[in-house]
Amino acid sequence: MFSRFNSLPRCRALHTAAHSAPFPKRTHSCGQLSPKDAGSRVVLTGWLLPERKGKSLSFYPLKDSSGITQLTVNHEANPSASETLSSINIESAVLIQGTVSLRPEYAQRPGPTGQIDVEVDKVTLLNPASDLPFVPSNVHNLPSEDLRARYRFLDLRRTALSNNIKTRSRVSHIVRSTLHSQGFTEVETPVLLRSSPEGAREFLVPTRQSHQNDPSEPLFYALQQSPQQPKQLLICSGAVDKYFQIAKCFRDEDGRKDRQPEFTQVDLEMAFVSWGNPHSPQAAASPASEQDQLWNIGGHEVREVIEDLIRKIWLDVKGIELPQNFNVMTYYDAMTRFGSDKPDTRFGLEIISISDLLSGLQRLPAAASTEEILECIVVRKSHEAEFVNASRTLEHEAEYFALTKGSVDSWLLKSRLARSIYLDLGPDHQAVVNEALQLQPGDHIFLAQRPRSPTGGSTELGRVRLGIFESAQQKGDFVATEQPHFLWVTEFPLFTHDDSDKDFLAQGRWSSSHHPFTAPMWQDIDALYKGDIEHVRGQHYDLVLNGVEIGGGSVRIHDADMQDRIFTQVLQLSDREKAPFNHLLQALRCGAPPHGGIALGFDRLMAILCETPSIRDVIAFPKTSGGTDLLFRSPASVDEKTLVQYGIQPIQNSRK
Repeated sequence: MFSRFNSLPRCRALHTAAHSAPFPKRTHSCGQLSPKDAGSRVVLTGWLLPERKGKSLSFYPLKDSSGITQLTVNHEANPSASETLSSINIESAVLIQGTVSLRPEYAQRPGPTGQIDVEVDKVTLLNPASDLPFVPSNVHNLPSEDLRARYRFLDLRRTALSNNIKTRSRVSHIVRSTLHSQGFTEVETPVLLRSSPEGAREFLVPTRQSHQNDPSEPLFYALQQSPQQPKQLLICSGAVDKYFQIAKCFRDEDGRKDRQPEFTQVDLEMAFVSWGNPHSPQAAASPASEQDQLWNIGGHEVREVIEDLIRKIWLDVKGIELPQNFNVMTYYDAMTRFGSDKPDTRFGLEIISISDLLSGLQRLPAAASTEEILECIVVRKSHEAEFVNASRTLEHEAEYFALTKGSVDSWLLKSRLARSIYLDLGPDHQAVVNEALQLQPGDHIFLAQRPRSPTGGSTELGRVRLGIFESAQQKGDFVATEQPHFLWVTEFPLFTHDDSDKDFLAQGRWSSSHHPFTAPMWQDIDALYKGDIEHVRGQHYDLVLNGVEIGGGSVRIHDADMQDRIFTQVLQLSDREKAPFNHLLQALRCGAPPHGGIALGFDRLMAILCETPSIRDVIAFPKTSGGTDLLFRSPASVDEKTLVQYGIQPIQNSRK
């Protein structure tokens, strides 16, 4: 059967041995030469790309990690070099000795080396490429992602990926230099910790040690989900006032395009951060901006550090000046206006509450008891024409009306959802809603109902909103602005029953929306102690960029009694579950300062900066979406003799 890989260059008989002898030191990289080097003798190294042959000259691109230089070789003037180059397989590693020449003006091209060539005098084959599963330089004929993952060492030779890796290094340097200049101390924390019920599934690491009271019981480490406890303990110690780390973290989560079992985060923690809005008491002395006034929780010191860091990264990497302060929105507003706890604010289509327009209308008993509300998204033909086609073809679960002259005055009366909530809907109510929504024939309307107090990460109309946006982009009807839209989302519910990722640990109990160390808003402490758990908000803040969460943090609990109460009475942890936190409780009782921090998802941040949809494109050696590594063939089985050393016995197959 014919395969496109049958067209790969075959290995030639000549020059098949690697050069294992001294050779000249290179003088320049392939992306370094310019017209000022014309006439200079140079030594270049790199990978040879396909020949473009003329009558008297042949042209060969030579590539290294810095760029590409075009080589020229004259068939008659230098037949030896010409013959050698033509016999070498593409993607082979070569050393070139030659002279820099200025191209004729008509042949010059934009780019770092587009004005010069290197006239080849001598060629040394350093190592032939004799077994290529694919040609990385042929970007128009790349194989599947799985095949490229299996040969990642070859895939990384592609310019797009190598540029991403270098950009990642550049941003790491900006992070370190910026935080060092602000008095932060970089501290490495342990990766091998103890298993604890902090939220996500953990990776366990077996040891050859056993329990002192039961030698048959093996002991395990857990790879850190984050440096959460170590960094809090570090701040509690007083040894470091401002900590940061570019930390490797591990979570045994289902694979997605923006998740990996091992990932990197920019992690920081600060002592003596504020509780509540610091601008309120001093408003007369130092007027706060509108966004400062919306930040009604503590941790404004963390916010200032992160906004400064993000501004520097975007200016350096993208050349974009970001505003001095990022917008702030509460979780409640995000969910009610956009149907998401990480709203993309680059486009409109805001959700509107129909129930607020019908506030005086009597409800059916079932709807009244559950406090269900009716809400809608309107796609107006006159104002949002770019979303109309997407609205017609979108697959969704909401109730939908395409308004015509015949239905514009009756759609609400025919609505299944409206009739399940309200008694005695009449034409007057229809007219009130139509006037408020300014509906016209040709408009599209999506309806859904939900509890008045939003929960979880998205609503039905929030998913519809994103679906319309993504569909309109795919159809080419809408192009999102290139200006990044950063947004802080604050005042999340402190506890939740609506996080499927934590159900395996919660088992019907409350779980922490963020983690169990997040402090409540001071206004809700009474509700916490009275047991009104669902109405307690946390001093938790997420940083969102274009609808993607790129970081999250909080003010921490520094009151040991409050922390113990949350462990015991709210989360209902058993003594065994609470044991991994005993040292933290002790540290809080030793004069721990108010503190807070944040972690930025470095992989997601880099994917956005490099404009790629997958974080795997910004990680040198990533896992697949299923969590496997096709290059290193991991995870892999281990023989029984090795397992015995760790006190582990394979489960026997009962059918054998």
